[in-house]
Amino acid sequence: MRSYSTTTALRIGGDALFANPLRTLLATLGVIIGVASFVAVLSLGDGMQATARAQLEHLTDVQTVSIAAKTAEQVDGMWRPIFNYPVFTPQDAEQAAIATGATGVSLFERAGMTIDFPHNGRKRASSVSGVLSRADEFHHMVLSEGRFFTDAEAARGANVAILSQKLAAELSAGEPQRMIGRDVRMNAQSMNVIGVLASYVGEVGYDAYVPFQSARKFFPASSPPRPATILLRAPSVEAVSALKAAAEDWAAQHYMAKLEKLDIHTQQARIAQAEQGITIFKLFMAALTGISLLVGGIGIMNVLLASVTERTREIGVRKAIGARRHDVLLQFLTESVAISGVGSAIGVVVGLTVSFAVTAVIRARANAPFFHAGFSWITIAIAVASALAVGLVFGTYPALRAARMSPIEAIRHE
Repeated sequence: MRSYSTTTALRIGGDALFANPLRTLLATLGVIIGVASFVAVLSLGDGMQATARAQLEHLTDVQTVSIAAKTAEQVDGMWRPIFNYPVFTPQDAEQAAIATGATGVSLFERAGMTIDFPHNGRKRASSVSGVLSRADEFHHMVLSEGRFFTDAEAARGANVAILSQKLAAELSAGEPQRMIGRDVRMNAQSMNVIGVLASYVGEVGYDAYVPFQSARKFFPASSPPRPATILLRAPSVEAVSALKAAAEDWAAQHYMAKLEKLDIHTQQARIAQAEQGITIFKLFMAALTGISLLVGGIGIMNVLLASVTERTREIGVRKAIGARRHDVLLQFLTESVAISGVGSAIGVVVGLTVSFAVTAVIRARANAPFFHAGFSWITIAIAVASALAVGLVFGTYPALRAARMSPIEAIRHE
């Protein structure tokens, strides 16, 4: 009997929705708008988060772990130089990459010197960095002219150089492309220019890059020795902590006596700050769109209250012939959940469609091919669960009101 009455309650609840299609449609429309707004905002937020993360990983050093020598320390508010610190070599960088499982490695040593262009006599004080081959890939350097030096050139310490756009333009009097194949002098050493980097927004310095082994030959003498820095790249942001731990283990094995003179750190705080900002934005927008969902819930409650009023006599008759309070309660909750369920399903489709359409317009208008809406089952699950919860919460009062009616008073109701 219980199974039969439950099935009957569900069937009657479904029939009641089709008995007033316009009213049911309006109530469902409120849920559709609420869920669609919710899904669209979260989907766009997921896309923004993924895009920001990808841009940070590509354009910054958030996936890198640096191993650098400490050259000074602060004691009682005064900076005191540190001596006898480790000075890394290309072999050290290669060993560190193998031992830690890093997906990329870089080693650089920097010095300031004057670069002159004998062809026209122009000179410019610049920063010159000795780097490994493929440093252009590791540091995301983009060349506008020429090429980067090869593994063979780096291994033998070839006298080749890469100039920044600003430096090449300064030395060539505004024609940086003409620097390719020309020689410049760095600390009396002739270096052939084989590449010019592309300009970028905010470029202010004058920089040059040479093979690490070449730099060791002509860099000005320094006492104490000029420190070098090893950079290791993790396969993902999530793997940075593990890579740092592996780098610390490698340093402890190779420089136990000098471990306190090494500084091993990451840039994870930068991406954490960016993600925190995006998360706050998503929560704020979700809170605003949640208001639409609440409006849809109020619409459901109004529909069910009207239904209870119109069907008071019907409820009385049902209770008089044996329907229990549980059956009447289930009948009206079925209507509420049905409205919110159908509305949430349609709302998810509408919301995803809107979000992908919006990102398509943004890509076209803002020339941002990297921006796409995010698709997450968690987002959809949250939206659907929220809609169903709203249906249950706002459908409970009308259902309880109907279930508590006295059969005699309900039957006498006009």
